[in-house]
Amino acid sequence: MDKIFDLIEQEKKYQNETIRLIPSENFASENVKKCLASDLTNKYAEGYPGKRYYQGNKIVDQIENLAIERGKKLLGVEHLNVQPYSGSPANSAVLMALLEPGDKICGMKLSAGGHLTHGHPKVTFSGKFFNSVQYDVDSEGRIDYEKLRELVVTEKPKLIFAGTTAYPWILDWEKFAKIADEVGAWLVADISHIVGLVVGGVHPSPVPYVHIISSTTHKSLRGPRGAIIGVTKKGLEKDVDLAKKIDRAVFPGLQGGPHMNNIAALAVAFEEASGADFKKYSAQIVKNAKVLAETLRKNGLTVYGTENHLMVVDVGLGSGKEMAVKLEENGIIVNANTIPHDEAGPFKPSGIRLGTPAMTTKGYEEKDFEALGTKIAAIVKG
Repeated sequence: MDKIFDLIEQEKKYQNETIRLIPSENFASENVKKCLASDLTNKYAEGYPGKRYYQGNKIVDQIENLAIERGKKLLGVEHLNVQPYSGSPANSAVLMALLEPGDKICGMKLSAGGHLTHGHPKVTFSGKFFNSVQYDVDSEGRIDYEKLRELVVTEKPKLIFAGTTAYPWILDWEKFAKIADEVGAWLVADISHIVGLVVGGVHPSPVPYVHIISSTTHKSLRGPRGAIIGVTKKGLEKDVDLAKKIDRAVFPGLQGGPHMNNIAALAVAFEEASGADFKKYSAQIVKNAKVLAETLRKNGLTVYGTENHLMVVDVGLGSGKEMAVKLEENGIIVNANTIPHDEAGPFKPSGIRLGTPAMTTKGYEEKDFEALGTKIAAIVKG
């Protein structure tokens, strides 16, 4: 057997034997994995359904159209592009579609729980090619919407990202919308982390309030590693050509041929997420997260959160990475993360980030997370 297959089996065993608490990880279904390993990986389908540049795509056109229709219905959007390879290219496509280089954008600071693609300065595409102003959180790690409004009114960005990667609270889409509308800015909801909670009905949907949604598809949605961009009714009211602009930015703007095996897997994931079982799963994610956070607090740890699927835990100044390693040695997989206003900085952060989607997929319930929280606190406190 090729060594690579041996390593894959080792990784499979490792995933199943460890406790996975990284919020961006999950376990895809067998049907999703069947699509990923299918003959669709052999296919080149540059373009869009009905407008391909190669011949021989009559079947994959049906697959992509099915994924689009299922996704539109699930999310409640007017238009959906299912071709982005991942979340960062999706957000880059949004910026390319709507802005010119040097235009001003506004997103949450990375240190506050935001994402690199939301305008992190100097080192990212969004921070290098656009003029970025960023909003922060308060001492509890919550967005101060009045301060956000003051920043937006003063700076007048052309686009605002409402989205996070380590933010444990419910996002107020209506407040974001009022702020964006006040200056005529595009409002983009990046729901990569919470998309499963949104379609499961345990987090409010941004669709009535924003112009565009972007999202990865593998985190709380339990789909393949990919991304989507959705255009809302409000977005089309602002610009009737918005859907065309998004599609052109994805292809040919940033990408070539789509990964049809991923798109088929995404169609399956959308169907799975539309059922009653997925709604129960989403609700259980939140229940489990609240129990885990409360247990950690009862055991003396400072916890930021939670109202969704994740939380950030203060483990001591600059010791987040050290504690993540220590937990891994005990079979618990987390990631080091900054806490709000972290004095130690991103390379040696003071916190760890924990999430419940993956182990909820494995069947963990409140009692399991209560025991797990007690164990984590004991390890952290030495």
